[in-house]
Amino acid sequence: MLKRGAAPAGSTDGRPAKSDFPLSLGKPKSTRIQLGLKDRLIFWMLVAVLHAFSLLPDFILYKLGIACGLIFHRFDHRHRRIGVRNLEIAFPDKSAAERERILRASYINLGRTGAEYVRLGGFFYRRLGRRVTYNRLDVWNELTPRYPGKGALILTAHFGGFELLPAGHALHGFQIGLVHHTQRFLAGDDLVSFIRERAGVQIIRKHTAAREMLRSLKRGEIIGIPLDQNAKRSEAIWVPFFGEMAATPSGFDRLAMMAGAPVVPVFIVRQPDGVSHVIEIFEEIPQQRTGDRNADALVNTARYQKAIEEMVRKYPEQWLWTHRRYRTRPVRGTPSLYD
Repeated sequence: MLKRGAAPAGSTDGRPAKSDFPLSLGKPKSTRIQLGLKDRLIFWMLVAVLHAFSLLPDFILYKLGIACGLIFHRFDHRHRRIGVRNLEIAFPDKSAAERERILRASYINLGRTGAEYVRLGGFFYRRLGRRVTYNRLDVWNELTPRYPGKGALILTAHFGGFELLPAGHALHGFQIGLVHHTQRFLAGDDLVSFIRERAGVQIIRKHTAAREMLRSLKRGEIIGIPLDQNAKRSEAIWVPFFGEMAATPSGFDRLAMMAGAPVVPVFIVRQPDGVSHVIEIFEEIPQQRTGDRNADALVNTARYQKAIEEMVRKYPEQWLWTHRRYRTRPVRGTPSLYD
């Protein structure tokens, strides 16, 4: 599913120079929630802590992140068991030792992502944009004549330094919207919104997501959606993911169909130095449109999951293995895969 043709003559990788990727439409419209006094105090305490830690030099901050990742790997027994089970499903031919190595590396990647989140939420956050470069930004130029006036859906996952994917786009001056699920911890929810909006990411709240995303796509804007997590039964369509049927949100393909928008796989890949990133952009995924919406959604969603699976197979250490991807089973009453 992941395809990428040869770069056109004169195109370059690295930092963007010229592209038809939609430029920033200005400061994102704030969707932050109103906090009570207690939550507001907690919010400002969290902001202060992030800013204090962001003063640490990288060689200390990243080491702290890695140390936290290793501590969680050692003591987070519940999620570690989930990760082991997911790896058994994905890589049955690998040895237990190799699967454990991948899981450990995934925790380290998560620790590094945490360090970058501190940097993103603190002082000098714009400097992170220097660490994010592109591979084939010109793909957007190829889409423009095919979809005049239309936006695009970015198909992505909790992969690599995933918080830097929307922020990295925005810090380079490109407009992007991101669906946000409001959290019960209101101060923490407001912190996430504050960090993302400050970087230039447009937050779309879950409760208004469908209408707002459709409007945004028809205005020619870009929406990023990670499609690698379990969906609840009422919203699910079951397609293979690493050979196991996985409950996947059906609304993604329905949105692409209603907006007439292309689906473009985009992933941020952490580089061997551990601190720099490349945003990999691939050609759009062909969508089947026969008039049978259910059949089309099944075929297309399987293609979307295949694209994510290919990326995870290539860089297994960079995916979030500790999520219960197969929590919702196709048949009610089926024993859980995680017992």
